[in-house]
Amino acid sequence: MRFFLQWESHWTHMPKLEQKTARLTVLIDPSKKRAFEALCASLDVTPSQVVRKLIRDYLTQNGVQWTPGDHGEDNAGDADGQG
Repeated sequence: MRFFLQWESHWTHMPKLEQKTARLTVLIDPSKKRAFEALCASLDVTPSQVVRKLIRDYLTQNGVQWTPGDHGEDNAGDADGQG
């Protein structure tokens, strides 16, 4: 099962808005997807908001710097972009 994240533009508190034009496909167990969506709904957040926060936090925890809206080349490979 494919899980498509819908990008939204609610982030007005950020100094520079993120460009939410890239799509990430995540394959997960259907029952886990239902539980995740139910939890998100109960917390009044979208699954996309939660996943974007998880990604931001993961990048920060691993010392990866990024700039919202940066249109630089995609770095394939490891976290420092060295391949």
